Amino acid sequence: MVVDATTQPVDFSTLNLKKLADRRFGIGFDQLLIVEKSEKPDVDFRYRIFNADGGEVEQCGNGARCFAHFVREQNLSEQNPLNVETMSGIISLDITASGQVRVDMGAPVFEAARIPVSGDLQNNMLAIKLNNASELNAFVVSMGNPHAVLTVEAFSDEDILFIGKALQQHEAFPNRVNIGFMQVVNKNEIKLRVFERGVGETLACGTGACAAVVAGIQQGLLNNKVKAHLLGGELDIEWQGENSHVFMQGDATLVYSGEINLNAFK
Repeated sequence: MVVDATTQPVDFSTLNLKKLADRRFGIGFDQLLIVEKSEKPDVDFRYRIFNADGGEVEQCGNGARCFAHFVREQNLSEQNPLNVETMSGIISLDITASGQVRVDMGAPVFEAARIPVSGDLQNNMLAIKLNNASELNAFVVSMGNPHAVLTVEAFSDEDILFIGKALQQHEAFPNRVNIGFMQVVNKNEIKLRVFERGVGETLACGTGACAAVVAGIQQGLLNNKVKAHLLGGELDIEWQGENSHVFMQGDATLVYSGEINLNAFK
């Protein structure tokens, strides 16, 4: 759900965010994106992101594509690319000739204190014991928000739910964490499912796809250009390694637009 706060006053409480996110009694969304004016020079807009539980988060790659599409559809700006301010920094959004959105997600962050994560990291791998389960090895990285990527042979709904719930709140992650379950198809393709903090499993996660590809490249499992297959569609991810930026490209589609009386959700 995307809201224009450049032409109207917008004030969401945690309570009405949760009510609006409800798919039965509200509108229904995994994340609410707000378009605001930016006071920084050479920045077109401020981009704010709220999870379905009402918490504000640093970054959302899929949301960034929706953000760019919304700005263009609502005639808020003809600028291309768009420079957008997020909690985690400035990102660049480029609407391609085909109508897809290519997002410069910035460089991945590997430093434990900046992810943040605590524990004994070996090449950004963290060994974690969850209750009575066997030890898990997760690659941890930040794409503006924290991610832990597990490489799996196959997907299990039960494991994703159990591990996702337990790991996202593990004490090793003071800001909680998004959990990616990555299956390597070949060196140019992955399948991915993501359990997001504050939401649960979602159909797609742009930062999660970027984190998974970075994890795969760092472990020698993937090439520099990878197609990520998620439940909600496909994303093309490119990363050349070292200190280079990660680029993500994919579709964004308007589903509906409308008006709502927020007083009904207080």
